[in-house]
Formats: sequence, structure tokens, C-alpha cells
Amino acid sequence: MANDQTAARVDSPLLFRIVAGTLFLLLISLPVLGGPLSGSSAGISPYLANIIGQIATFALLALALDLIWGFAGILSLGHGLFFAMGGYLIAMHMLKSGYVYGGVTPDIMTFMGWNELPSYWVLFESFPYAMLLILVVPGLVAFLYGYVSFRSRVSGVYFAIITQALTYVAMLLMFRNDTGFGGNNGMTGFTTLLGNDIGSSNLVIGLATTSVLVLLVAFLTCGALMRSPFGRLLIAIRDDEARLRFMGYDTLWPKLAVWCLSGVLAAIAGALYVPQVGIINPRLLSAEVSIEIAVWVALGGRGALSGAVIGAAIISALKFWLTGFVPELWPFILAGVVLLVVTLLPNGLLDLKLAMLRRPSRAKTRKASARPAA
Repeated sequence: MANDQTAARVDSPLLFRIVAGTLFLLLISLPVLGGPLSGSSAGISPYLANIIGQIATFALLALALDLIWGFAGILSLGHGLFFAMGGYLIAMHMLKSGYVYGGVTPDIMTFMGWNELPSYWVLFESFPYAMLLILVVPGLVAFLYGYVSFRSRVSGVYFAIITQALTYVAMLLMFRNDTGFGGNNGMTGFTTLLGNDIGSSNLVIGLATTSVLVLLVAFLTCGALMRSPFGRLLIAIRDDEARLRFMGYDTLWPKLAVWCLSGVLAAIAGALYVPQVGIINPRLLSAEVSIEIAVWVALGGRGALSGAVIGAAIISALKFWLTGFVPELWPFILAGVVLLVVTLLPNGLLDLKLAMLRRPSRAKTRKASARPAA
């Protein structure tokens, strides 16, 4: 049983190549199908391209969580915090650039009663500056929180509860109007991004293609990292951290490094997501969002990067489809998926692969035992 559990948490090289190949084909076909072929029967609409782009950001978010949970064994129920941080930062850039270069007064100034944007919005009209903050701010928050927690050896369910509590506190702060980020209304009314109309088909296809590109690069990079000695060290920390410390290894810095990387990837996913949906509000910080991220990883099989991508794609596509018909049933369906994973598929969809591999071997064993002795 132990061998099965270990095997289920190792990414299949074949499955990894299939996922990478699928993402590559999607990357080169999206600009064609959504561009020159957009109006033909073989093309795709901007709406479908937008859905694909959103699913790619969710897969990147699942990949970020799988790094810390699947390989280091540290469950975070607060990755919605980093996701929302990236989203709020890119939203501030789009509103500020539209205000400075396009003369469009942001909606947030109207319902907040501002005559000018606050001082902490300074330089946000610059895209490089906004991207720098998207990388630095979530990374800094992750470092400070991770250093305090890991140095105090907070782990297991306690770490998960604290991450959830931290995200909940952030949500309560964002709901307050005096926090200065739009309160319950959040931020919306985006007009341009990098000089392109936010609703133009070219930008929709460009954002979707960029999301797939970033996902592919992150997928390949994380795969190489997890196959390196650093990745093997993380797996050792996951399986028996106490023994590693007894042998003289300092586990603080490897855990902190992968935690910060995970937070930054989640923030990048948020920065790609918000321009595609056109709004951000404190709901991204709700417990439901962070738990749903964990469900994506659990369904695909934690400890398998390809499983995280597949799990996020399946549940997100199912959510997009079902919420168009029966939106009120989605929470119950998600709860059913959680029960299915916990009771029948503790290693996610990888358990199905193991069952298929064991079935032929068991059949051979029965045939061998049924043969008469010579």
C-alpha cells in the first residue's frame, strides 16, 4: 500500500509530455483559430478564447498550490490571497493608465468620492512598475509569513487554518471602503491594457494566448525543478521532515523558497485573470475560492504537476458549463466532488491509473495460480 501511495504521487513522464504537448498545440493554434479563422467554422469565438484563457489561469493557480502541498506536504488554504493580490495590482494599473493616458475617470473615484487617486497609486500607470510589484509584493508577503511560520515549525492542519484565517482577515479589510480598494464594489470599468481596447478581440486572444504561454513555461520549469535535487529534497521534507532535521538538514529555507515561488505564481495567475473577467472584488479572498483551488489539486492528484493542471481544467470547464444552466447547484456538485476524492480517490485521478495498472497484473496472477502443477 505504501508503494502505491508513493507511485500515485509521482508525475508520469508520459502524462507530463502529453499535457505539455497539449499546451504547446493550444499556444500555437489560439492566435490562428481566434484570428484569421475566427469567422469560419474552424475558428473559435472571442468568448471561447476567453474561457480558455481563464481556465489556463486556474491551472497555473493549481500548479502553484501543488508545489507547496504536493511536493513539500504543506497544505495552504489561503492561496486566494496571492491570487487576489496579483489581481488588485493589475487592476490598479489598468485604471490608472486609463485615467492618465485616456482621460477616463475610474468608477472607483466616483463611488469612493475621490477627487484624485490616492498617493499609493503613484507610478501605477507604468506597466513595468505594476509587473514589478506583482512579483515583489506577493513574494515579500509570502516570505514574511512563511519565515515566521516555518521557523516556529507550524505545520499540518495548524498551518492550513492560519492561512485560511489570514485570507479571511484580508477579505474583511478589502470589504471596508476606507481601505481604499473599492470596498464591496471592488474595481471595474477597465478600458485599456497596453494601449489595446479591453474588449477587442485582439486583446482577448492575446490574453488567452499569454495565459497558456505562462502556464506552459511554468509547467516545464516547475517540472525540471521538481526533478532536480531540490525537488527530491522537498519530497524528503514531505515524507519525513523530522528525520531530515535529525540528520542535520536545515529545512527552513527549502520550504520558504518553494512557498515564495508558489505565492508569486499565484499572483501572476491573478494578474492574468482579472483583465479577462473585467472585475475584481473581495470575493476572490473568500474561503470558497481557496478551498476550490485545493479541490482542483486533490482531484488531479497532488504531487503530480500534470494532475494539478488536469484537475483545474476539468472542474473549471464543468463549472463554466453547469453555472450556465443550474448555477444554484454548483456548490452541491463541488461538495460531491470533494466527498468523491476523500472517500474513493484519495490520490485523485491518479488512483484510476493505478487501478488500471493493477488489474492486468492481478489477472496474470490468477491465471498463473489456476495452472495445474507440472
